[in-house]
Amino acid sequence: MDDKNINYVPICAKRPTWRVYQENLKRKSAGRNRLKYLTYFTVLCAVLLAWMGGSSVRSCGKAAEKSDAGYGLGGVGCASGGSLEKASVKPDAGLGNRMLEKKDLRILLENQDLLSRTEDRFSISRDGHAFRVETSLNTSLQRVLIEKLDVVNCRYVGIVVMDPDSGRILAMTGFDKTEASSNPCTSGFPAASIFKIVTAAACIESCGYNPQTVFAFNGGKHTLYKHQLRDREDRYSQKITLKDAFAQSVNPVFGKIGALRLGPIVLEKHAEAFGFNHDIDFELPLSLSRVVFSEEPYRLAEVSCGFNRDTTISPLHGAILSSAVFNRGQLIAPGIIDAVVDENGKTLYRHQPEMIGRAISPETSRMIGSLMEETVSSGTCRKAFSGYRSDKTLSRLNLGGKTGSIDNASRDVRLDWFVGFARDKNGPGRLAVSVVVGHERYIGTRASQYARIAIREYFSNYFSQMAGKAEDRG
Repeated sequence: MDDKNINYVPICAKRPTWRVYQENLKRKSAGRNRLKYLTYFTVLCAVLLAWMGGSSVRSCGKAAEKSDAGYGLGGVGCASGGSLEKASVKPDAGLGNRMLEKKDLRILLENQDLLSRTEDRFSISRDGHAFRVETSLNTSLQRVLIEKLDVVNCRYVGIVVMDPDSGRILAMTGFDKTEASSNPCTSGFPAASIFKIVTAAACIESCGYNPQTVFAFNGGKHTLYKHQLRDREDRYSQKITLKDAFAQSVNPVFGKIGALRLGPIVLEKHAEAFGFNHDIDFELPLSLSRVVFSEEPYRLAEVSCGFNRDTTISPLHGAILSSAVFNRGQLIAPGIIDAVVDENGKTLYRHQPEMIGRAISPETSRMIGSLMEETVSSGTCRKAFSGYRSDKTLSRLNLGGKTGSIDNASRDVRLDWFVGFARDKNGPGRLAVSVVVGHERYIGTRASQYARIAIREYFSNYFSQMAGKAEDRG
């Protein structure tokens, strides 16, 4: 047997040599060292695991304390083994340590009626905790509009008045006879001719048209037949500028622009730039504004001029569209909540002005503004704003708008739209207004009339305040 391979020497074996004895000692020493290190490592791991387990438990305890003493909208629960999981009814964890987001406010404000609210702040309790909610509502304007609501002749009304510089909602009121809990200001309705704003912007930017560009059309102004889409000009054709076609809401002109000049890809691009088919973040649930484009020319013409019921928009989104005229073509994020403060006086949410995307260029926004001003002075808004040049308040403003009307599918409601703006000719005051009305058997107060009421009320107070400030400075 080779001595170098001896690992164990039986008692009956002869005494090993000195070299073998030393090698055995080294092996035994190495074994003891390995066992010692393994023991140290095991003890260290046990200590680390014990510390981590305690930390996890403490973390869950702290999170639970914050959920109990905090803000009632979020928190965490401790599962077995010290792991963390989202509470099933709460949107996020650790809301007591950060500012709230609009998605959190949609939960906090659930079932709150803001349409009939006439104070600018109120208290609310949720999950055993109290919050103070400060709204952006202009209380005097809100009260006037609520008093003016025609609840007899209309199935629903939705009115939104917005500061286009900050996105703050100054008034939001209305009603829905068929569903009292619904909010018509944030619900989607057929956009009708309001979509002509998108088509006009698309043809200005993509085709190089301007308000003075001349178009020819055949037939009635407010009809849309397939023969009216033919690219022709004959002795029966009428000629009209883009400015007048927009102001008078001439369907064949905008139908031909969409079907023969723009096409579905270009039109869809501009519609999405204006926020269609995209979620818009708001403190209340907001319906998606929808539009679908077809390759078939007549269907595309219907969408382009708003001669369909499938394209939808909410009054809130209408106010955002109008605000782009003031914001050099950019869309501003809307907000009806200025701040949320917890029971300990900590501010959990504060509205910040935010631009959410550019819809059109500054030059195009200027042209769209001029088209909307023409609509008030000589177009479909002319009757509702008659005498505005001699009115003490309205005469000091530049006014613009776009109307739209269409029957619902069952033809028992006549949908009536106004989307527009007002601005002080000599000062910073600016306002965006959007109104939808669903008339029943008889025509009640029209959308453009509600807009006139809102604009006049707001700017009457605005000019009084400006005069007071001027006297103070004097």
